[in-house]
Amino acid sequence: MRLAETPKSISGTTRLVGIIGSPVGHSLSPRMQNAAFAELALDWAYVPLPVEEARVGAAIEGLRALGFAGANVTIPHKSAVLEYCDIVEPAAQRSGSANTLIVNDGAIVATSTDGEGVAGGLQVDSAHCLVLGAGGASRPVVVALADAGAARVVLAARRGEAAKQLAGELSKLDTDCEIVADAEWPPTVQADVVVNATPIKDDVIVGLSREQQLVDLAYRTDGKPTALVAAARAAGCSRVVDGFEFLVRQGAASFERWTGRPAPIEAMRAAVGGQRIESDGG
Repeated sequence: MRLAETPKSISGTTRLVGIIGSPVGHSLSPRMQNAAFAELALDWAYVPLPVEEARVGAAIEGLRALGFAGANVTIPHKSAVLEYCDIVEPAAQRSGSANTLIVNDGAIVATSTDGEGVAGGLQVDSAHCLVLGAGGASRPVVVALADAGAARVVLAARRGEAAKQLAGELSKLDTDCEIVADAEWPPTVQADVVVNATPIKDDVIVGLSREQQLVDLAYRTDGKPTALVAAARAAGCSRVVDGFEFLVRQGAASFERWTGRPAPIEAMRAAVGGQRIESDGG
């Protein structure tokens, strides 16, 4: 059976959700979420919502005015949306970033499910972690690792000052995790867990070994593995979470917040061509 990418029809009773960002044309989230709605025979539809930076506030108010059930938020608006929301849940407040909005009795609720996408399938307790990148995607990653019990998180980025500034901000969180910046790029720091929170897909940024775990937030729309994921598989890393699996995991958590139903994980995974987390060398 071929999974549907969009509902067969949209009626006056169809519940709408979407993805706010710029750009959004490349996103696999509409394909994945609409496959999930079809799998459960829900009269819902998920649509791309390209929004310019200057129109973020109007877009959030538009969700309320048009009766949307919610939305995902992607770059570059994950932080900007917070000031326009009525309720900011702790997951979004701690990271200063939201990827999921829920419209609840007219109130816009902001939260983040990125942490579930990152830490859900890893062994993080007491781990030393390396996060590549210091942009908006890095914030919820660091918070998720700290909340999952990481002993230390090192931020490294091409823009060393950005990594230093972000580490300084996040080190003020109420956590026992040490959060610091590495001035080197590419970094050579040793880590149990490596998370790529940059958009780099074609370069192997760091060397990897069998004992390490990798999460790569980036994915290639042609379905091929990123260079870092391919290197991790070749090295036999103990756990490899590629960008498709990350997308599925955070998307499933969003789905459940909107619908109140358990997400059909396998249907979502099949829609984007992903695969389960690979363990013990895959």
